[in-house]
Parts: sequence; structure tokens; C-alpha cells
Amino acid sequence: MLRPPHVPHPVRALRRGARQVDSATPADRDRAVDALRAFAILGVVLGHWLVTALVARDGGLHTTSPLQHMPWLAPVSWLFQTLAVFFLVGGHVATRSLASARARGESYGAWLRARLTRLLRPVAALLCLWTVAATTLLLTGTPPATIETLVKLALSPLWFLLVFAALTAATPLLTRLNPLWPLAVVLHVDLLRFGLHLGPAWLAWLNLPAGWLVPYTLGAAWTRGELDTRRAAWVLLLGGTTATALLVGFAGYPASMVGVPGARISNLDPPTLAAVAFGLAQCGLALLLRDRLRRAMTRPLLWSATALVNLSAMTIYLWHQTAMMATTATGLTAGRLPGLHTAPDSPDWVMYRLAWLPVFALVLALCWTAFRHHEQGPRRPRDRTSHVVRRHLPPAKTPRNA
Repeated sequence: MLRPPHVPHPVRALRRGARQVDSATPADRDRAVDALRAFAILGVVLGHWLVTALVARDGGLHTTSPLQHMPWLAPVSWLFQTLAVFFLVGGHVATRSLASARARGESYGAWLRARLTRLLRPVAALLCLWTVAATTLLLTGTPPATIETLVKLALSPLWFLLVFAALTAATPLLTRLNPLWPLAVVLHVDLLRFGLHLGPAWLAWLNLPAGWLVPYTLGAAWTRGELDTRRAAWVLLLGGTTATALLVGFAGYPASMVGVPGARISNLDPPTLAAVAFGLAQCGLALLLRDRLRRAMTRPLLWSATALVNLSAMTIYLWHQTAMMATTATGLTAGRLPGLHTAPDSPDWVMYRLAWLPVFALVLALCWTAFRHHEQGPRRPRDRTSHVVRRHLPPAKTPRNA
């Protein structure tokens, strides 16, 4: 059936929209920064969907992980534990943004308020929905253990936002901080914990700010131009990889870079020296890929998709666990479905879980449609350019980044 002349073909409309986004982007914008941020967010989302399982048992839902039953899947965590890249980009963008604000005569308070508003505004919608959902589940007789499991999973992304918000607030103090200082803190804390078995239990939590300060201050070093050479990136990649291999192979650190239920040591909760070393390797690889990413982002469709993820980064991050749980809870009406409610103890579960990923993505898209306005704020006038297009410009053009 022929389409009416006035109705554009969907593919043509998509390409035209992508070209409009591409043409509205300043030529001197460093698109590699947005690509790295999008990669980091999507890596975390896919990682959680793959290593988190809700098993239907004893009339309720219980959290487990395929890494607990199949330790040979640990390399999956190496691919999808990408938080270090997000903190690297966050430190780079925040220090550049602060310098631009100072150049405009903007106060620190106004700068911080603008950044935290965009970061934390989507949290209110998540908290409101889960307050209503938890109350409803409790009143309808849902076992308290199931409610606790669901609420913990839904709100687990908030720890990251709190740490990131704290580092953002401290950016004026961190613009010149050498990454070796927080790295030394992590080293000494782990030496006391695992080497000498000394110190109080709370000592481990010093690694929570210190561990993520390492990539964040690397981002500040990127802004200062200290990581512009490929040699610096290779040092981070090879040094971090070697240190991680030695720590996992000879120092007793777990191979998984995410927490595993029942494990004696978690590399992520709080970050260990192995996780920080692995993050250094990731940061080195990210810096090495900058030129290739800039070339790839010249393709309008790819760039427009990247810009869309960046506009909704916090919405995607905050609601991805809810999307998975909504799918799981809805699926219970059809019985215990493989890869959704069954124990993740065989390769078959992995194959079924991969088949469920498009469903999770569809439900997340519905969440994005419903809640993205909390992040993006009021609709902008048509003649104003998106924040993703306008901000975070790279340094003045050089032969390297031109």
C-alpha cells in the first residue's frame, strides 16, 4: 500500500532528524566524551541485567547471580563494569565546566546547583514510585522479604549518585589533586585489611570515596592536558592490566569485578585495589579510543543515538533495575519462566537471559518515555540548542583533536 505523499517514510524521517542533530552540534565539540559516557552507562545497564537474577522460590523473589553458580563467567564483569569510565568522563567534564563558569563570572554555588539539579532531579520520581509500590505490595500481602529484595534492587543505583554528587561538589578542591594520592589510600587500606588483618571494619569504607577519586582525578588530569599523549594512555592500560592480573592471580582478590552473593570479598562494595587497578586499565583504553570514537561520531545516526543516551543518562541508569523487575513480576503470571525466574546455574539460563534483554530494553524505553522529563526539565524553545550539543567543548583545536 502506497503511503500518502505528506507522510514521510520512517527511515527517511529518522535520517533527517539525525542530520539535524548532527548539524546543530558545534564543530569543535569533543564527541568522544559523550560516546564514552554513553558506553559507560549502557555497560552498567547490560551488566546488571546479565549478572542479577530474581529467583521465584518459597512464594517470593530472591536475588542471586549467575557468577555465584558459574564462576567461569567472571570475564563478563570485565566487559560491563564500566563505572571507572563514567567517573573519568565525569571528572573531565566537571573540571572543564567549572573553569568555563569561572570565566563567565558565575559563582561556585550557581554552578553546583545547576549540575546537581540535573543529576538528582530524576531521583524524586523513582523514590515516589517505589514508595507507592512498596506500600501497595505490603498491603496486598506480599512477603516482606520479597519487598525488601525489590526495593534494594530498585534503589541500589542511588549509592553511585551520592558518591558522584559528593565528588562533583568537591571539584574545586580536586582540580589539581594527583590521582596517586587516592590510589595510595586504597593501597594502604587494603594492606591493613587483607595483608595485616588490622583496623576496624569501617576502615574499608574509606575506599568508597578514595577508589572513585582515582578515575575522577584522572579526568581532571585529562582536562589539564596531562593525558593527551598515547604514551600516557598506554601506561594506564598496561600498568592497570598488569596490576590487576597480579592481584587476582597472586594476592587472593576475586576475579569478578562486581559483587557476588555469598563471596568473602567483593571487589566493588567497597572498591578494592584490584577494582581500582582494573579501572586504571579501563581509563587507559578509553583514552586510547578517543580518536576512533571522534571519527565514528561523525556519522549522524550514531551521533544522534549517543546524544539521546547522554540527554537521558540518569533516567536510563535509575530505571533499568525497575524495568527488569517489572518484567520479572509480570512474567510470574505465566509461571516460572526460564532465564527470568529460574536459578542461574547453567549455560541454558544464560541463553534464555540473553533472549530476555530486548524485553528489558522495551520496558526501559517505556520508563524513559514516562520519566525522562524529570531529567531534561521544561521543554526548551525550538531555537535553543540542547545542553548535550552546547556544553563540554574540548580544548582549543590542535592538530591532535582538530
